[in-house]
Amino acid sequence: MAVPSAVKSSALVAAGSAALALGYATVIERNAFVVREVTMPVLSPGSTPLRVLHLSDIHMRPAQLHKQAWLRELARWEPDLVVNTGDNLSHPKAVPAVVQAVGDLLSVPGVFVFGSNDYFAPKFKNPARYLYDSNGRIHGNALPWQDLRAAFTERGWLDLTHNRRDLEVAGLTIAAAGVDDPHLGRDRYETIAGPPNPTANLSLGVAHAPYTRVLDRFAADGYQLVMAGHTHGGQLCLPFYGALVTNCDLDRSRAKGASRWGKDTSLHVSAGIGTGPFAPFRFCCRPEATLLTLVGAPTGGHDETRNVVRSSPTASVR
Repeated sequence: MAVPSAVKSSALVAAGSAALALGYATVIERNAFVVREVTMPVLSPGSTPLRVLHLSDIHMRPAQLHKQAWLRELARWEPDLVVNTGDNLSHPKAVPAVVQAVGDLLSVPGVFVFGSNDYFAPKFKNPARYLYDSNGRIHGNALPWQDLRAAFTERGWLDLTHNRRDLEVAGLTIAAAGVDDPHLGRDRYETIAGPPNPTANLSLGVAHAPYTRVLDRFAADGYQLVMAGHTHGGQLCLPFYGALVTNCDLDRSRAKGASRWGKDTSLHVSAGIGTGPFAPFRFCCRPEATLLTLVGAPTGGHDETRNVVRSSPTASVR
């Protein structure tokens, strides 16, 4: 039976649209880096503002020169603190590229934890598994995370992997703690359990993947802010719907940006900067770093939380 010409035309249009969308997602959007600005009232009342640059999921490969150039420009935002929530690497020879790209930021106080793609290289798998299998683990070869850790710590950044530290930044006291990657099941929250320093201006929890078991523990201990990455903001999003998945047990509405977790804890999840080499696309979810301006919480309580977001390229630094 002959196929009607109208059906053939519709099929061709659909195929052409799909090809254009795939080309946009793989060539244009995944390289359309932006800096988002978010204001969060999480500091103790009366504290002076604190500018925190959140980096996550760089997924660096040595040949990614455009990404490296963009990262080098981030120091122009003059943050007071850098928080790196992991997945810096996607190649065994990428450590020098990461260190050189964030080089000026290593002179700024910083804290970090690692993610699965700091420990293990990506490995090919069916891209569709990203949509239905958040628990699947396919590891590639080991990556030189020890070299990256040495480079970060030698310049002064603090490794918060199962570590609690109080640090002074811009005249404020920050009580910070972190866990190893929950996506790999390496989190051992009991090693850092307990309330943070009650005299600190900010209590900060850090993890790579925002699994609810970890967020619940930070919230129960009274942390004011938890920061994580891993989700890539969903990576594939739909207009008016948002992220399709989060690649963990976090609900889709929190795939990126600021939200509340419980009564007194704020959460910020980075949409991330890179993509894995075997799923090199983003759609309706541009790669990003986030500049958080943390300000004093209202004296009436955290219920007055406000969230102001502006997307802008680094070229528009004021």
